[in-house]
Amino acid sequence: MRGSLLVRLATWIVAFVVGGVYGLAGTIAHSYTLGWFPLGLVLAVIGCGALLAAVRLLTGDRWAALATGLGMVAATLFFSGKGPGGSVIVPETALATVWTLALPILVLIVVVWPDRVGALRGN
Repeated sequence: MRGSLLVRLATWIVAFVVGGVYGLAGTIAHSYTLGWFPLGLVLAVIGCGALLAAVRLLTGDRWAALATGLGMVAATLFFSGKGPGGSVIVPETALATVWTLALPILVLIVVVWPDRVGALRGN
């Protein structure tokens, strides 16, 4: 039992760190536009959603998906504020607002998604 708990804790820590990397990448790239199309935002949401779904499906553990999502949200919040020199990485724009709101919603959807669809139907 002790080995199993250590493995789960290690999984959650790694998931948090990987989520932080994806959250940082999405926070930096979300503002890229190709003409009028918000390409950076679309790719950031798809990438983070794919990582969350992969962690949830591969581990079968919603806590690992939550740790990944918390890493993403923590990185986004940390790098969205003013730096020590007063510089701002993420200026307050509509795209930044959408990114800041879309990420926790995406995490919530993946974490609360039922384990099996057949379980809801009684199969």
